[in-house]
Amino acid sequence: MPISNAAFVRSTVILLIAGMLSLLGIVGTSLWLVHKVQDYFTGFIEVREVRSAAADLLSTLKDAETGQRGFVITGEAAFRQPYDDALKAVAERQAALGEKAARFHRYGERIAGINDLVARKLVELAQTVEAVEQGRQADAIEQVKTDRGRLLMDELRQRLGGIMADADRELEEGVADTLWSAGALQWTTVIGAVAIIGVLGGAVVVIAQYTRDIVAARREVETLNATLEKRVDERTEELIRANQEVQRFAYIVTHDLRAPLVNIMGFTSELQASLSSIQAYVLADGKAPSEADILEARRAASEDLPEAIGFIRSSTKKMDGLINAILKISRDGRRELKIERVDLKALAETGAAAVGHQVSESEGEVAIGDTLPTVVSDRLSLEQVFGNLFDNAIKYQYPGRPLRISVIARSGGRAGHVIEFTDNGRGIAPEDHERVFELFRRSGAQDKPGEGIGLAHVRSLMRNLGGDIVVRSELGQGTTFVLRLPPDLSKVVRSMQA
Repeated sequence: MPISNAAFVRSTVILLIAGMLSLLGIVGTSLWLVHKVQDYFTGFIEVREVRSAAADLLSTLKDAETGQRGFVITGEAAFRQPYDDALKAVAERQAALGEKAARFHRYGERIAGINDLVARKLVELAQTVEAVEQGRQADAIEQVKTDRGRLLMDELRQRLGGIMADADRELEEGVADTLWSAGALQWTTVIGAVAIIGVLGGAVVVIAQYTRDIVAARREVETLNATLEKRVDERTEELIRANQEVQRFAYIVTHDLRAPLVNIMGFTSELQASLSSIQAYVLADGKAPSEADILEARRAASEDLPEAIGFIRSSTKKMDGLINAILKISRDGRRELKIERVDLKALAETGAAAVGHQVSESEGEVAIGDTLPTVVSDRLSLEQVFGNLFDNAIKYQYPGRPLRISVIARSGGRAGHVIEFTDNGRGIAPEDHERVFELFRRSGAQDKPGEGIGLAHVRSLMRNLGGDIVVRSELGQGTTFVLRLPPDLSKVVRSMQA
């Protein structure tokens, strides 16, 4: 069954909306998962720092006890050196543990008890060392044999070991959560990509069917009676033109709309790669990570992840702009034309008045010809056409040259009225004369804001009115847009319906 214009537009809009919703779902879920990964990583660092501080303090106390025992047994100064070195580092290790543990209530409340045990242990160590220095080695050995020092050390091992065990358990849970988030991010990307590819595939199918219907209609027109040869030629020309527009539209949907998606997929892979650096830091199998691992993990969290998110956001914004532009032209194509008498001279004067202050700023002028006719057409469409051409003349005026704009009309015979809109702006290169009417295409230096939909919109409007627009221009010499407009749109509509 042939597909109608309304069905084609409706299907295209539905597919575009589905693609946009899929993309927004991917981006929203990806941002949420990345945020969770960043939170996990921050927690990893803080918990690991507490664990490291507890391990360092315990190791330092062990070194002090080892030096004390060696000095008590031998009485030689060489065995006391580890004790002295460890004694100097204990205060620093205690301060580091207190600072790191203060971030967590469950650890901070244990610090007072640990500090008390450390103080008692240091007193016990100092007493035995002092006894040996005073020549009372036997007394020092007896103090060691009382097991007071061993019991204090066992209590310290239990409490510091408890902190390390809690930290290890929390790190394991965090790693599991991070791995789950990474897997969810990967599946979100895969499912979203499949959904968008499905939307693009559906768009291609609809466009292909519509194109086949147009070709079939053209062949049917070519078989009409010879007495209708001129009408057949006109219909054929319109069908070819519509076919080309559909093909360009298919290119936009399948290529321009897909490019931002490729960027999103690429930078999602970069997020996955950045996660590897974080995992290398977190999953260090109980041994301290290297300085390179720490730097790489921090760089991934502070640079790679934000950069990838930024590129994903910019690609999303670009795709949203493409979708909105296509929807704008699609809506105009579906709007019901309101046919009425339109005075083109008055319409041109209104458009010139709207940009009058900008023309005056360049000491320029606008000349409206007296021969502009009155036509039966759609006023809103003609207002948009004239407004866009005036705006383009202002936007692309030649620097330092007073702006001159003229709007004149002449008879085009059976083709209807011909309206020439001329300015003395910077002009358009010959190779871009047709390109400027394509959707999302612009010519010359890209130094002015815009998305490349203005002239494409103008051509779409003119063709909806049964006319057309072409351009004559030379670089640096100005531009003339030539509009062909039928005198009575109602007759064109009846002819198309016949």
